[in-house]
Amino acid sequence: MNSKTLTTLAVILGFVAFLTWSTLSAQKVTCEVCVEYNGGRNCATASHETEADAARSAQNTACGPLTSGMNDAIACDNRPPATRQCQVR
Repeated sequence: MNSKTLTTLAVILGFVAFLTWSTLSAQKVTCEVCVEYNGGRNCATASHETEADAARSAQNTACGPLTSGMNDAIACDNRPPATRQCQVR
């Protein structure tokens, strides 16, 4: 390989490493939320900078398979979770 190819490869790898680091360093809290809606139960995990945002994101993800349509999705998101466990990293 010539030096131009190696330089390009190093820049690309550096950029990917920076993106990975910046994404993961911002996610300081991980929450697992289980919801019960319309007779079904589903759990999901999400990471975010704050506990409230991580829990909200996990609940929204958990509600997805249990709902059909925007009204159901909103109703499911507004219900208290069946379980909620959060960890600070």
